[in-house]
Amino acid sequence: MAKINKRKKFFNVDIPIINRQTQLYAFDIKELEGRDIKYDLTRLLNRKNVLLRLKTVIKGDDATSIPVGIEIMSSFLRKVVRKGTDYIEDSFSAESKDSILRIKPLLVTRAKVSKQIRKILREKAKEELIKYVKSKNSEEIFEEILKNRFQKELSLKLKKIYPLSFCDIRIIKVEKFLNEEKKSK
Repeated sequence: MAKINKRKKFFNVDIPIINRQTQLYAFDIKELEGRDIKYDLTRLLNRKNVLLRLKTVIKGDDATSIPVGIEIMSSFLRKVVRKGTDYIEDSFSAESKDSILRIKPLLVTRAKVSKQIRKILREKAKEELIKYVKSKNSEEIFEEILKNRFQKELSLKLKKIYPLSFCDIRIIKVEKFLNEEKKSK
């Protein structure tokens, strides 16, 4: 019996969160199920070095992707944090409507500040982020973070405590989907 040689080919994968399409290389479209994609958004977000992590999902004969993480690259962060400023980081889990998210905000002050002010900023940011995430699903959260809507709101709330030169979500990623049907849809 003759052995049939299959050849790999490119399959289009939709990325609905940014209205783009990419291609993945595989023998069959079913092989793409659950494959990770890293997509650089530097050109889309005005030179802000951001890496978008996605997971592919097969629906019939079409391949789409759902976001599972956003990360600001360390090279960009080195430009943002200057001499004479303080930065405030935190890391915590928060539950949204459909998943549990790991959130790591980064706040940069305009000048050196005391530990007490940094602590108050960190606690207020955590409180606001948990309250915000609770009312939305993960795709809405990723979309608003990419469009910079939530960071502006957070910055305005934290400005009342101390003015910030930079306020952003350094890393946000899905730790666990609450209903596994969502991931496999």
